[in-house]
Amino acid sequence: MYQKIEQLEAKRRKVELGGGELRIRSQHKRGKLTARERLDLLLDEDSFVELNAFVEHRATHFGMEHTEAPGEGVVTGYGKIHGRLVYVFAQDFTVFGGALGEMHALKIAKLMDLAAKNGAPIIGLNDSGGARIQEGVVSLDGYGHIFYRNSIYSGVIPQISVILGPCAGGAVYSPAITDFVFMVEETSQMFITGPKVIEAVTKEKITAEELGGAGMHTTKSGNVHFTAPTEAEVLEEVRRLLRFLPQNNREEPPRVEVGESDEEDWIEALAEKVPVEGTRVYDVREVIQSIVDGGEFMEVHRDFARNIVVGFGRIRGQAVGLVANQPKVMAGSLDIDSSDKLSRFIRFCDCFNIPLITFVDVTGFFPGVNQEHHGIIRHGAKILYAYSEATVPKITVILRKAFGGAYVALNSKAIGADLVYAWPCAEIAVMGAEGAANIIFQREIAESEQPEQTRLKRIAEYREKFSNPYVAAAHGMVDDVIDPRATRQKLISALEMLKHKQESRPAKKHGNIPL
Repeated sequence: MYQKIEQLEAKRRKVELGGGELRIRSQHKRGKLTARERLDLLLDEDSFVELNAFVEHRATHFGMEHTEAPGEGVVTGYGKIHGRLVYVFAQDFTVFGGALGEMHALKIAKLMDLAAKNGAPIIGLNDSGGARIQEGVVSLDGYGHIFYRNSIYSGVIPQISVILGPCAGGAVYSPAITDFVFMVEETSQMFITGPKVIEAVTKEKITAEELGGAGMHTTKSGNVHFTAPTEAEVLEEVRRLLRFLPQNNREEPPRVEVGESDEEDWIEALAEKVPVEGTRVYDVREVIQSIVDGGEFMEVHRDFARNIVVGFGRIRGQAVGLVANQPKVMAGSLDIDSSDKLSRFIRFCDCFNIPLITFVDVTGFFPGVNQEHHGIIRHGAKILYAYSEATVPKITVILRKAFGGAYVALNSKAIGADLVYAWPCAEIAVMGAEGAANIIFQREIAESEQPEQTRLKRIAEYREKFSNPYVAAAHGMVDDVIDPRATRQKLISALEMLKHKQESRPAKKHGNIPL
């Protein structure tokens, strides 16, 4: 028996060494950690349990019958983060460059099935050159099995992708289906076709970093939600995100106990955060940080579509999803990218029972030929669809402007808000008073002996009659007009009242969101 045990230990050491010391040193020279070093950083200490360590490929072409691939180029198993179960795979770049073959894919697919059966998040640490060419079509079939599971387990368990090296071709589609994508700056890239192929086909010259680096994906494509300068910092951010998420769609997000001594019923600073004048800008993140526990706000998609702000925080220990227009950028209006960003965030929160709080200060949908020609109607409709479909507690606070279709789209009472509050400076109308008066009283202003005075008089009249929260409150579209300093306390009370909310939708296979 002891001899058998020694053989077992020798085999395990070989697997744990991956591609060997030389390739491990090469990985380190690139500024990258090995698969197992990454798992050590991500998971609670000594919590990782490896599965399917001895799986081997069965390829026989191009000399593969004589080639070993320890662990099949991917480490799979389960462990804990903050004491809670997670499943994780880490592609091993020291073995075939992390390329995915038939059995490599099988290991990941089996792990995904386990995660879904046991209701726990799955985290993929991606560092792969793509499909294993020597295995031909079976490697592509392997990708298909992973994509299928990404899709059918979407909304069942949280799925997180971490890009820690190259990610090309079919390899990028699995991360794209997952809920959140993290990326390391400078050392990670994602693209369908690499720079050399693009140059050969289109004659365009571009570097790998310019084509698919973290900076591009966080600002232009929106494919990546979080980045950090180092692998250690990225993995720490993954750990932070999981503090806000439930294990699966049947659980509530984790709560944190907050002592009464930490509470303030009246927050004086909030009354000064938002200028009453609609033309003055401010940073809405300061409003959010004044309301959430300890000022902690984990912003999602921070550098993409910056005219809308989304992310996670806590109110009296309860995790919430926060949405807010950003007046500092495009006056907080909604465009194509912000519509996509917002809709996806709403749907994620609804999947995993995270209440939604929306802070509204919106002038409307952003006008322009480019926006119209690229489908702002279709993209904006996604917001309406996402809010209407969501059944989690939904609370809206109108901070200042709420104009036109954008007011309706941003969780208005008509599309299912449970509670709508408005600050006393709120303007709720079809459009701003200036624009409305110019249209309604156009002839009168033109024919007046003092057109500017007439125009100003009619603007003031329109604002008095329509651009205030009390007209909407009189029609039941606003539940209460509140002192800004009481906002946090009102939200605490509302979340407590709504914690047992139950709401269903008509039976159907699924809806058809305007993608």
